[in-house]
Amino acid sequence: MNDRENREHTELIECSEELIDAVLTAATTVHRTLGPGLLEAEYERALMIELAEAGIPARRQVEIAVKYRGDVGLGFGADIIVADCLLLELKSVDDFTPIDLAQIITYLKLLGFKRGFLINFKKKLLKEGIKRVSI
Repeated sequence: MNDRENREHTELIECSEELIDAVLTAATTVHRTLGPGLLEAEYERALMIELAEAGIPARRQVEIAVKYRGDVGLGFGADIIVADCLLLELKSVDDFTPIDLAQIITYLKLLGFKRGFLINFKKKLLKEGIKRVSI
């Protein structure tokens, strides 16, 4: 698959470290409030509330079409896109798998984003469940 066909960007979209810090603070607040072990959808809903209260623009379950040789496929649903520059993929699993990492890298390429985070809310300490991914 040629990802240049899918995105119009020639350079990857960056986001500020200040934005990243604010997003991770919001995720930490959600984890401290709800604790580990709930369904991913509950953390997604709660994180959207925290982001909105912090004045951070975000969209959830964003449908991203995938283009291949001029044909548009069904694509994928990004869990949360923050400020049109940062991808969050949320999990509630024992551990990340290699496919989780491969998947977010593919999503970042298709979106043209430089950075994203895998966030696993099933960990006792959220910092053990955060993986920064850059391409």
